[in-house]
Amino acid sequence: MQGTESGTRVIEGVVPRIKSAKKRQRQNKVRNQRNRVQRSELRTAVKRVRGAATRAEAEAAMARAEQLLDRAGRKHLVHPNAANRSKSRLRKLISTKS
Repeated sequence: MQGTESGTRVIEGVVPRIKSAKKRQRQNKVRNQRNRVQRSELRTAVKRVRGAATRAEAEAAMARAEQLLDRAGRKHLVHPNAANRSKSRLRKLISTKS
């Protein structure tokens, strides 16, 4: 079984017979793919901030990460509070770099 973001459950190999269930399955597939791409981009941006060697590099990477975190929180890709917490922790990390 595989869970989807809307809370419905999909069993592999089972084809829905009801029209609305077919539509829901199509929507979930598209949303799942879109969210996967956005979540991956977000994680990569955060890793770039954490892996930056200098403060200047970290600040440059932080601009993009902050933009993606704000958008992810606004669209509930991640919880809004989790996005703000991540931004706060990344800023704290940047302040320790030289």
